[in-house]
Amino acid sequence: MLLLCMLSSGLVAPTVLSGGVPLLEQLPQHWRDDQGRDTSIADFRGRWVVLTMAYTSCRLICPTTMARLQRLQRDLDSRGQSAEFVVVGFDPATDDPQAWLQYRRSRGLLRSNWHFLTGTPASTATLAGLLGFQFWKYDEHVMHDPRFVVVDEHGALALQGGTQPLELLPALIDNPKFADRQSARSE
Repeated sequence: MLLLCMLSSGLVAPTVLSGGVPLLEQLPQHWRDDQGRDTSIADFRGRWVVLTMAYTSCRLICPTTMARLQRLQRDLDSRGQSAEFVVVGFDPATDDPQAWLQYRRSRGLLRSNWHFLTGTPASTATLAGLLGFQFWKYDEHVMHDPRFVVVDEHGALALQGGTQPLELLPALIDNPKFADRQSARSE
């Protein structure tokens, strides 16, 4: 019943592929992580991925979003579940790998399943557009709303929205019928 409510509310995407290509593979692929290593988003296929966008000098929305993601991490841990947490920088000029490394260290986000990525302005704008992240610069600030996208282990869109529905993720991972249905769509 919970899954049916999630589907009818639009929180879970009823269709997950465009042109038969998994969502993770439709996104820009060339990024650098907070260690300066080249990273491809498609490399996360085979695992659940919680993706959000943020910027390092954000004082309101991003800290709240990171705190919610940390609570989700603890909830998944307590259930024996796992996911990759991918944070893509809104502002590539400021949020370079070194800035993300400092951000990560100062907030204790040191687990290996947390990934902070920087791309080009074009790849950042493309990813944001494809995933529905709206943002704009105002003076030195990036104006944005809290948003996340969850991709299942097949690379397909599973859940999206503001931060509130994140609590639904453990139930979504636990539902084998949902995972089976998603797998059938990707074949």
